[in-house]
Amino acid sequence: MNIEQARFNMIEQQIRPWNVLDDEVLHLLSVVKREDFVPLAHKALAFVDMEIPLGYGQCMLAPRLEARLLQDAEVRKHEKVLEIGAGSGYMAALLAHQAQRVISLEIDPDLVRMARANLQKAGVHNAEVRQFDGAVGAAAEAPFDLIVLSGSVAEVPQSLLAQLKVGGRLLAIVGEEPVMRVTRVTRKGEAEFKTDKLWDTVAPALQNFPVPSHFHF
Repeated sequence: MNIEQARFNMIEQQIRPWNVLDDEVLHLLSVVKREDFVPLAHKALAFVDMEIPLGYGQCMLAPRLEARLLQDAEVRKHEKVLEIGAGSGYMAALLAHQAQRVISLEIDPDLVRMARANLQKAGVHNAEVRQFDGAVGAAAEAPFDLIVLSGSVAEVPQSLLAQLKVGGRLLAIVGEEPVMRVTRVTRKGEAEFKTDKLWDTVAPALQNFPVPSHFHF
């Protein structure tokens, strides 16, 4: 397989047609080596439009979904970012190239080791992977400029929104199959939040986030 041709095809045939047009994001996808974050057994699938199994019941999101999330996150160089769901560390690497600092929470110890090793190998030094329940967030490190959930949740907990700076954003895939929407919540004031529903997609659920009851008397 010609890796660079496969990377080029991924960007031009999958990602750009999916309304990912930000030049900085497209450049990042060409320089951050996605194949280095894919388990050895699935290396041949690194540039395919699909979720890639990581083991431990987790997966990497499809490239076009990660790219569009990154574009909509609108990361700035001075920002402190919290990612929930490190997986293999790929999204943390992309965020770290745009932010000042990234803290990525991962509940599975094997994935924590994988993500740390991948980030170190890629020379990413401003992203830290911690073994922690991401549904709780990282209140001791708050407030954050940006919180990114790398997976879906039925609803966004208020406890996470409370960890945003005023002016900060939270980006998440919210809902339950078959209807999920990428949602950006911006903190406008101490108790004021603005919610924008951006586009529809489907993604695997993050662990331990509350699921609202659909049972009614």
